[in-house]
Amino acid sequence: MKSSQPFNRRQRLQISPNRRSLVWEDGAPFFWAGDTAWELFHRLSRKEAEFYFENRRQKGFTVLMAVVLAELDGLNSPNALGDRPLIDNDPLQPNAAYFDYVDEIIRLAAEKELFIGLLPTWGDKIERLAHGIGPVIFNPENAYAYGQWIGNLYKDVHNIIWINGGDRSGDGQNFAVWDALGRGIKSMDSTHLMGFHPPGGGGFGYSSSRWFHQCDWLDFNMAQSGHEYRDLPNYRLIEDDYALTPVKPCLDGEPRYEDHCINWEPEQGWFDDYDVRQSVYWSLFSGAFGISYGCHSVWQFLNAERKSVGHARGDWRHALDLPGAAQLIHARRLIESYPMLERRPDQSLLVQPGSGRDHAVACQGDNYALIYLPTGKGVTVRLGHIRAEKVKAVWYDPRNGQAFTIGVFTNSLQLPFTPPTSGQGNDWILILENSDIKS
Repeated sequence: MKSSQPFNRRQRLQISPNRRSLVWEDGAPFFWAGDTAWELFHRLSRKEAEFYFENRRQKGFTVLMAVVLAELDGLNSPNALGDRPLIDNDPLQPNAAYFDYVDEIIRLAAEKELFIGLLPTWGDKIERLAHGIGPVIFNPENAYAYGQWIGNLYKDVHNIIWINGGDRSGDGQNFAVWDALGRGIKSMDSTHLMGFHPPGGGGFGYSSSRWFHQCDWLDFNMAQSGHEYRDLPNYRLIEDDYALTPVKPCLDGEPRYEDHCINWEPEQGWFDDYDVRQSVYWSLFSGAFGISYGCHSVWQFLNAERKSVGHARGDWRHALDLPGAAQLIHARRLIESYPMLERRPDQSLLVQPGSGRDHAVACQGDNYALIYLPTGKGVTVRLGHIRAEKVKAVWYDPRNGQAFTIGVFTNSLQLPFTPPTSGQGNDWILILENSDIKS
């Protein structure tokens, strides 16, 4: 059994030698299990933040993504202590009291052995669109200066990962501002890793690679496949990023949220735990270095006193325990049960991967292979891809983490496998491993 290393305050995260994953300084792999907590600093009290952190820690999350200058009127609506982030909405005049509270929440996350994926600002402070009220306060000059300031502020804080961006593109004038912000941060903090949170939409979503892949400040690519429709093939974004040069790690940082109405239209229905699992395994087995989760009422920390954004429903505290959130730990445990740094996508394992919602995805290491079957439809597998004389086949249930041995087979055959159940919500993972190696 090879697992990612526990939280280590004496080591920083870095990119793995093969440029596909995140690792600790000693080379031990780190698994990104992310949650979107965009309004964390803006809306939660310390007690509420501790409650949220403990819930996510117990569920196996490792990275919580939060925004310093938040989306929901984050400049003019004060935080839980009554403080606003900037004086006169000037990014060069930070309010010390507000940032003292951000510091406190980040330290609290460290006590829970959690990383904060830290967004310096949401995108509505750079480009005003229908979602987000701004105001626009950044240009290339003050973005660079703000980046230098905040980069210097957190350069010695262990448990942060920088995330530039905030639901906006790098098109037009935006590029210069985002680029200046990234360069400003990195000019003061060259040790923490940095990604970029792009917008969704456009049918398949977008990746940071569309605008910033060649930028030195971008250490890993982040996509947003978004919330437009069911069965959105987010694996395509990962496949595209995985094939780029120079090689950079990639993941889907915002797939479809649990309990989010489809395309923001309640009459179309709501994404559930199956939609969460589908997006998670489609991306993970296509080459992503981790997984991200979101719940529509949790990111905005909705309660009875707050106005719902995007038809979100229910109190955030109750939503913390929705099935999809609880099931993510099974993905983490599965990946950590095998040598993580060997894992690579390999569709050649599949005679016919299928299409649409039936599309199967496969990955492998030297002595194992993992195949995700989103609707339980049978698949024919070309054995012989892993190092073994005999291969043990196992069904893994992503809903509860239970495993069922199928049998042992000669590692030179082409064999069909049919999951125990099939249909919408009946996704399964086929594990193939060297029968001589104990897992």
